[in-house]
Amino acid sequence: MTEKTEEKKTFADFGLSENSLKAINKKGFEEPTPIQILTIPLMMRDDTNIIAQAQTGTGKTAAFGLPLLEMVKEDIRKVQALILTPTRELAIQVAEEINSLKGSRDIRVVPIYGGQSIDQQLRSLKKGVHIVVGTPGRVIDHLKRKTLNVAKIEHLILDEADEMLSMGFIEDVEEIMRHTNPDKRTLMFSATIPARIRVLANKYMDGHELLTVKKESLITNLTEQIYFEVKSHEKFEALCRIIDIEDDFYALVFCRTKSDVDGVSAHLTDRGYDAAAIHGDISQAQRERTLGQFKNKKLNILVATDVAARGIDVSDLTHVINYSLPQDPESYVHRIGRTGRAGKQGTAITFITPSEYKRLMFIQRFAKTDIKKARVPNVNDIIHAKKKKIDGDMALVSGGEIGAAYYDWAAKLIGENEPVKILAAVLSYCFEEELSPDSYGKIKDAPSKRKQLDQHGKVRLFVALGKKDKIDARKLVELVMRKVKIKSQHIRDIQILEKFSFMSVPFENAEEIISGFKEKGRKPLIAHVKNKR
Repeated sequence: MTEKTEEKKTFADFGLSENSLKAINKKGFEEPTPIQILTIPLMMRDDTNIIAQAQTGTGKTAAFGLPLLEMVKEDIRKVQALILTPTRELAIQVAEEINSLKGSRDIRVVPIYGGQSIDQQLRSLKKGVHIVVGTPGRVIDHLKRKTLNVAKIEHLILDEADEMLSMGFIEDVEEIMRHTNPDKRTLMFSATIPARIRVLANKYMDGHELLTVKKESLITNLTEQIYFEVKSHEKFEALCRIIDIEDDFYALVFCRTKSDVDGVSAHLTDRGYDAAAIHGDISQAQRERTLGQFKNKKLNILVATDVAARGIDVSDLTHVINYSLPQDPESYVHRIGRTGRAGKQGTAITFITPSEYKRLMFIQRFAKTDIKKARVPNVNDIIHAKKKKIDGDMALVSGGEIGAAYYDWAAKLIGENEPVKILAAVLSYCFEEELSPDSYGKIKDAPSKRKQLDQHGKVRLFVALGKKDKIDARKLVELVMRKVKIKSQHIRDIQILEKFSFMSVPFENAEEIISGFKEKGRKPLIAHVKNKR
C-alpha cells in the first residue's frame, strides 16, 4: 500500500507532454494534489492495476485523466478507454475535465448517459471515439445494441465505485467488465473500500496496488457549513449583514463570473468595506499586489472566481462565502476547504435561490457533508452585535492610557450636564449612522413549497415489489424514471428483498413518485415508510 509522500512535486516531474503542461497551466493548477502525486507516476510507469482511495474534491479526475491522455493513440479512432461513473452529472463533468486537459491533441472524449438522446450518442460513437465516459445503465444499453465495443479497450476506470455500489449498479459494472479485454488495465477510485468493492477488485484486478492519501479531509470538523435561501437581488444585502454581525471577518467570496466579481467587489468598496477583486483579466502584477494586501490583512475581503483563487494559501480565513453556488461538489469542497484550518474555527456560507435548492442537495450528497439551513441575520441582531463590539472597544481603551486633556474635557461635560444624557449624546454623535437600521435594505423570506426536510433532504419509500417480481436495483430505477421525471442518482440506498424493496429519494420528489404509481381500487405500489414509535 502506498501512502502520501511529503516530498514536494511539480507536474513537470511526471514526464507529461508539453500539451498537458500547457493545459495544466491554463487551468491554473500550480501544484499536484496528493492523489495526483501517487497516481500519475504509477500510471505513466507501467500497467499496474490501481485502487485509489480518494474523496471528491481531491483532483482525482486529473489524476487519471492526464496519464490517460498521454497513453491514448490519436491516430486510432477506436474506444481505447472506458470510464464508468455513477451519475450522468459526473459523466458530463469528467468528460469536460478531460477535454480541458487534452490541449491541442485530436482526442475525442464522449459522455453517454441515460436521459440524453441515444441517437445523438450513436452519431458521436460512429464518428470514432478514443475515450467513452458513461453511466453503467446506458453503457449496457449500447453493449446490447452492439453500438459500443469495449472488447479491445486498454483502460477501464471506475470512478466513485462506492457510489455505484450504494446506488445498486455494481452488478451492471460486473456485466460491463465481463465484456472487456481481460488484459486491460483497471483503475478504481473510491472514497471508501467496503467489502463488496474488495471482492470486485480481487476478482477482476489481479496484482492491484492500493493507493491511499493520509487522512487530511478538505472539510474539517472546524468548518461550520450553512446556507441561506434568498432572492438573487438580495444576495448582496445578505452578504453585508453577515460581514457586519461578525466581530472578525476575513474572507474569500466566490462568484461564478468575472463581471460578478467586479460588481460585488465594487459595491463592497462603496459601502466602506476593505475589499478587492481577482480574476483572469487582472494583470499578474495587480494580482500579486492584491494578494499581498490580503495576506497582510490590509484587505479583509477578497472576491474571486474559482480559477483565480487557485494557489491562494491563507490559513486563518474566518469565512468562505459562496456568493454563487458552485457548479459541482468538487468545486464546493475546494472552496470551503480554505477555512477551518490550522486549528481555528471557520464558517462556510452558501447563498442559494429557491430554484438552486436541488443542486445544493446534489452537492451535499456527493460531497458527503452536511449543510444546515440558517436565517439571514436581522437588523436588530446586527445592531446588538455592533453595540457589543463598541462596548468591548471602549472598555479596552478605558483600560489604557488616556491623556489628561480628555479627563479635563470629560469632567467639564459631566459637570455641566446630566452624565447619562451627555454620554448618550457622545454615542449618538459617534455611532448614529453606523447603528441606524436605515443602513440596511429589506430581505424577505424566499418562497418555498418545502414544509419539512430530513437532515439530508431525503425520505425513505416502501416499494411493493421484490426479487419474486424479478426486480433488481437497475430495473427499479428505470421503472421510477419512466413514471416520474427524476435523475437516477437521486434514487439512493436501494434495498431489494424477496417480496418488497426500499429506496431513498429527495423530499421534493417523494410525493410525485407516490402519486405516479397510484391506481384506483388497488393498494399503493409505493408509499412512505412508516416510522416506528
